[in-house]
Amino acid sequence: MKAVRLYDAMDLRVEQAERPGTPPAGFVNLDVRAAGICGSDLHNYRTGQWISRRPSTAGHEFCGRVTAVGEGVSDLSAGDLVVADSRFWCGECPACRSGRSNVCERLGFVGEVCDGGFAEAVQLPARLLVSHEASVPARVAAMAEPLAVALHAVRRLAPGAGEPVLVVGCGTIGGLTALLLSDLHDGPVLLSDRNAARAETVAQLTGGRIVALDAGAVSTALGDARLRHAVDATGSTAAIAAALDLLHGGGALALVGISHGRLDFDPNVLVEREIALVGCHAFAGELPDAVALLPRLAERLARLIEILPSLDAVPDAYERLLKGKTAALKTIVAIAD
Repeated sequence: MKAVRLYDAMDLRVEQAERPGTPPAGFVNLDVRAAGICGSDLHNYRTGQWISRRPSTAGHEFCGRVTAVGEGVSDLSAGDLVVADSRFWCGECPACRSGRSNVCERLGFVGEVCDGGFAEAVQLPARLLVSHEASVPARVAAMAEPLAVALHAVRRLAPGAGEPVLVVGCGTIGGLTALLLSDLHDGPVLLSDRNAARAETVAQLTGGRIVALDAGAVSTALGDARLRHAVDATGSTAAIAAALDLLHGGGALALVGISHGRLDFDPNVLVEREIALVGCHAFAGELPDAVALLPRLAERLARLIEILPSLDAVPDAYERLLKGKTAALKTIVAIAD
């Protein structure tokens, strides 16, 4: 079968690989239908930071069709359509036993600790698979994993009814966070991104209002309302500091971007304004809920996507995306119907 395999930093190859064998107990074989390129895939390719196996088939945002199930798998059958959980959690450590599998003490990710979805077929533990409705197109089903990340951030932020929320960064996770806020939350959504075209795409999709990341612009947009909640989906320490300065007392700033560098700030700001900094790592139990939202959000999600015609196009897409050459929020490779 064809697979896209990461050998080292800046060394990504499309090549022939062996198809998965008979699934062992508790495992399932899938034919991959569609897979998305994540910013963390690009980061790993550029830096090699998370390479633990050489080579490893990349990709952790994907959907597929079950082709075989191992002994003891009773809730999935051949032909079922599923999405994959990106988190390879142990299920045994104190974090997992307490329901915090996203901070598992031995946490790894599909596409790193095991082969991922940039291949014609893959084998995964059945516990990492969630069924989805047949009416959901493969390209949309492949969005379930990043949608779960955004849903986790929204839930961690927990803005009150009617409260405005600022989303900093309109990439995949920021855009999906804004989409969920527009669908699930009844307060105004403000959007800030240095890429004007990307911000406009998200604004059209969500009804959010684009603002500069400064107090005057936010005040003009909100009038008498006060901004107490924000999500940073950039990882930029400058953007995080600017968002923190904009918040009034009694709110929170949720951090979902991967940062480089350190944040220098006076912790008295958090104490005196009673502002919470909320870390958001992957997702906890949100994947089934994100899958349940797919039919309702399918049309809007499809508008965020560009499609690659085959696995052969993935390496060039990595290079193009690293240079910022795309108008889409998500690049997905179509692999099989």
